[in-house]
Amino acid sequence: MPDGYLDGYARILAAVASTGRRLTREELLARRELGEQAAEAGFGLRALVGAHLAGARVHWPSGASGADAADRVLAAVEQAVDAFAEGYERAQRLAVRQEAAARREFIDDLLYGRSDPGRLAERAERFGLRLSYEHAVAVAEGAVPYDEEDAVPRSVEQALTGRFGDRSVLLTTKAGRLVCVAPGDQGEVLTYFAKQAFAATDGGRVAIGRPRSGPGGVVQSYEEALNVLDLAERLDMDEPVLRAADLLVYPVLTRDRHAMTELVLSTLGPLEAARGGAVPLIETLTAYFDAGCVAAEAARRLSLSVRALTYRLERIHRLTGADPADPVHRYTLQTAVIGARLLGWPEKPF
Repeated sequence: MPDGYLDGYARILAAVASTGRRLTREELLARRELGEQAAEAGFGLRALVGAHLAGARVHWPSGASGADAADRVLAAVEQAVDAFAEGYERAQRLAVRQEAAARREFIDDLLYGRSDPGRLAERAERFGLRLSYEHAVAVAEGAVPYDEEDAVPRSVEQALTGRFGDRSVLLTTKAGRLVCVAPGDQGEVLTYFAKQAFAATDGGRVAIGRPRSGPGGVVQSYEEALNVLDLAERLDMDEPVLRAADLLVYPVLTRDRHAMTELVLSTLGPLEAARGGAVPLIETLTAYFDAGCVAAEAARRLSLSVRALTYRLERIHRLTGADPADPVHRYTLQTAVIGARLLGWPEKPF
């Protein structure tokens, strides 16, 4: 360890032994600055404190032989080490804040694609990501929002690290949700993340985007996961883990909003003439299709008798001209029901 971190130390001890004074303000400031420099240079605090104690033995003032003089020198050692450690810790706190700010800025740029791809790839290596490879993103949300300092993200991160070690995985939070970025060929990592996040959030929902390559691929996979969460909310899906690859039909259905609106209005619009409006009958169709078109199961889900359910289906047939039991009509009705739920109709009129 360079002797420079003990500059002026022997002189201070000698002065204290002869005069009995405490360290001056300037001396304390100098020790703090040396502590900051040592922290920035990467030296450990334990070794630095040891160097001060060893220096005190080497430079013990010759006149400090009595008990009082020895007590004054030891008090000076305590002051010097305390000031040095204060500067050291201050530098470390600043470094942690700067690192956290740099990490947050990188995460924002990574998930929103706001930085130059080449520069972003360089910064990603600092955080263990190689953006030239494929990556997939999983997003978990719970009943409350989270940030990186909360217990839930930390417990999930500890579980991932304990299971997989360092596998180029980035775990963070964004907009109150947990976000996990992992190599696209390591699907087991995201599956395990989903399991841990579901448990840690007390039954939250997790969406997993498809693997994509390059810096822009992380953005695409992240947006896919967010869209799946939104889709699950609108369609009231109860699956705890949803994969974008399994739900590709829904983006196709909503890509042409005008066409979907026309289908919903032309197919389901007549249901608004029913007593109680269209909502109860749309809920009936939803339960019927979710039950695999098994009337007894659909009736159970709706807490109805099979006879009451059959009456509703017949009512839908009369109003729309489409028979839910007919395979050809069924496809049109089911697509229209999905479209209505995606578009929020009839609660949100077109």
